Amino acid sequence: MLKLNIGNPAPFGFRAPEKLLEIMQNNLSATEGYSDSKGIVSAREAIKKYDEKKNIPNVDIDDIYTGNGVSELITLSMQGLLDYGDEILVPSPDYPLWTASVTLAGGTAVHYVCDEQAGWYPDVKDIEKKITPRTKGIVVINPNNPTGALYPKELLEEIVKLARLHDLIIFADEIYDRLVMDGKKHTSIASLAPDLVCITFNGLSKSHLIAGYRVGWMSISGDKSNAKGYIEGIKLLSSMRLCSNVPAQSLIAPALEMMEETEKLVEPGGRVYEQRECIVNLLNDIPGVSVVKPEAAFYCFPKLDIEKFNIHDDERFALDVLRKKKILFTHGGGFHYETPDHFRIVYLPEMETLKEAGQKLKEFLADYRQLD
Repeated sequence: MLKLNIGNPAPFGFRAPEKLLEIMQNNLSATEGYSDSKGIVSAREAIKKYDEKKNIPNVDIDDIYTGNGVSELITLSMQGLLDYGDEILVPSPDYPLWTASVTLAGGTAVHYVCDEQAGWYPDVKDIEKKITPRTKGIVVINPNNPTGALYPKELLEEIVKLARLHDLIIFADEIYDRLVMDGKKHTSIASLAPDLVCITFNGLSKSHLIAGYRVGWMSISGDKSNAKGYIEGIKLLSSMRLCSNVPAQSLIAPALEMMEETEKLVEPGGRVYEQRECIVNLLNDIPGVSVVKPEAAFYCFPKLDIEKFNIHDDERFALDVLRKKKILFTHGGGFHYETPDHFRIVYLPEMETLKEAGQKLKEFLADYRQLD
């Protein structure tokens, strides 16, 4: 089976920097006990320094929480905020954990449109239209999973204006901010919102290829004067799980000083960069398939010609490909994308695997039409 379905670098031959693993091994005897519920001081000091580099304002060491990956912290941040009926604006397509965490906390995820014709950028007018008195916050996934889009500063400023006008908390999922290609730069939305509460999520799973070690963090920035109750709730929830993985926390400070290998991956000649070029060319070469070239992360979100393939069920399409060609990917509906004509490909596998998958998909689609 050719697995193009999950953003886990390890099975595809990616390895963390050897020096980083040595640091963790050498620290094991010193990280056997619980840490402060927010995390060890050296890790939070390093995160604070990183936030300063990203121009994220008003972050003290006590505003930083480490977690067992960003996923745990996303759920924690929603549980601390939402009551039954509260709404959170979430992009479509989204990283599905956001919708699940909102729902689990008793809230309602209201999906705003990301426009494929505009490079998968959020549709600001659609966001504005979906704000109600029950809206508590907006999720911005930048760089984006599943599309690989990187949002420009001007667009982020428009989103901040809406958040300011309607007193919304901004939840900024920026786990891929160090995996940006084509010489482009990532802008943290929190840097544009010093007067708002913004929670920025980041971690080492992707940039340093240690997804299994579960090490992430969140920083609460901006004007926190009107969010004291919410912050107390976050503190309580953080304390209830005692602390996050302490050996993994010991990697945060050295990892954030160790960017060279990550940078090499996304430069021309680097593995992530070249595999992106490969998959985009392969997909656009298939009649009836098109894809917006991703600018970051390691995902793309191809589109199928609905009329050509008579597509009306994207999950069925994904299962048909799996059964006939043994290629596994996630259908667009898995990311809360309503139109059944997209699917996500993870382009982490080696070049030869991508080429094999591209050829098999081309063969499959040569005479494919869904039955009514």
